[in-house]
Amino acid sequence: MKTDIAVLGGGASGLCAALAAKEEYPAADVTIVEKLPRVGKKIIATGNGKCNLSNLSLAKKNFHGSIDAMRIISAAPDWRELFTEKLGVLCSTGNENQGGGIYPRSNSSATVLNAFRLKLSELGVNEVCEFEVKAIKPSGGGFELVSDRDSITCKRLIIAAGGYAAPAFGTDGAVMRILRDMKLETSKLCPAVAPLRVSPESVKGLKGVRIKGEVSAVSGGKNLHTEKGEIQFNENNISGICVFNLAYLFQRYEGRLTLRIDLAPDMTEQQLAGYFFRIRESRGECPAEELLTGFFVKNLAVWLVKNVIGKSPSEPMSSVTDKDIRRFCTGIKALEFAVTGCSPWQNAQSTMGGITSVEVDDDLGAKKYHGMFLCGEILDVAGDCGGYNLQWAWSSGIWAGKNAAKSLKGGKR
Repeated sequence: MKTDIAVLGGGASGLCAALAAKEEYPAADVTIVEKLPRVGKKIIATGNGKCNLSNLSLAKKNFHGSIDAMRIISAAPDWRELFTEKLGVLCSTGNENQGGGIYPRSNSSATVLNAFRLKLSELGVNEVCEFEVKAIKPSGGGFELVSDRDSITCKRLIIAAGGYAAPAFGTDGAVMRILRDMKLETSKLCPAVAPLRVSPESVKGLKGVRIKGEVSAVSGGKNLHTEKGEIQFNENNISGICVFNLAYLFQRYEGRLTLRIDLAPDMTEQQLAGYFFRIRESRGECPAEELLTGFFVKNLAVWLVKNVIGKSPSEPMSSVTDKDIRRFCTGIKALEFAVTGCSPWQNAQSTMGGITSVEVDDDLGAKKYHGMFLCGEILDVAGDCGGYNLQWAWSSGIWAGKNAAKSLKGGKR
């Protein structure tokens, strides 16, 4: 099979790349090449099926990696132009609890995928599914995509195959490995927007606890980044959006990263102490664990008594000294858990790391391979949780698709 522009990967960035390429150069034959039976499977799963398209607040601080994501996002159409005007998808902005997220009005990711497929069909973009690329070969001024049973040749190639996160949706890192074999440099790869693993012993008894608080990533005594939100404890990891937004730091600080959690960010140690002194006096000879009744759920209260002041929860309240209460207050404001690892790729929403900025030009063209362009998660960009990664996918796909078509139309890069 031959095509003018092949888009390798039918996810968010690939669909946008195909759309932008066809709009830029309508006469070009544009083909999406997808390994799964249908394009867009990962889109269906995003935002728990609601598809968090973007965010009202887009800033450099929300994107991590060697590539300047905001430069490309600023140059591409915004969510209104892309979804409402071009695709006909009505959108709504999230409330305060949704952190400024932008969603399809239908609250269904299927609405977004269907709109994309209708538009691409209208434009005459081709789809070749169940085509798993095993090799990419420069050929005759273009490229050959080789599978076990067939091959596709193209004049321009857009790589939109994703990273390693969520392999059940086809993004298992296979294309990243091919590009590394082609001598394209990648930064260190690790799961992003994911839980962070801690010693199971350190959180024993906390499984299932959810609490709103403040969590900081700390290394060598230095506070690297702080997030607020719901913190979730599991048998071997700590989770929640606020933790997801710290996971990217594992790439740089592996083996030197600690989570410091403030369980009462709205209170000072002095305010906490005053509260606990009053409770100790009013609850007399109740068990020590009752010091925290009315403040924390029972299993967290029991854990704190055991691990912060080293007492049995069944000891009488009178055994809790003034010093114990001060230690309680300090512990509640600064619990520390050493990070032992990231969650598996299956539990990650994005990939930290990828093809670095030294390998691509301002148009997202590969410097080593004329006619190859890259977009989306395969590049060294990871966004925070809240629509940022999808925004990068849409914008970088549009940018790569437009520039690939321009280079073909103009007969140059």
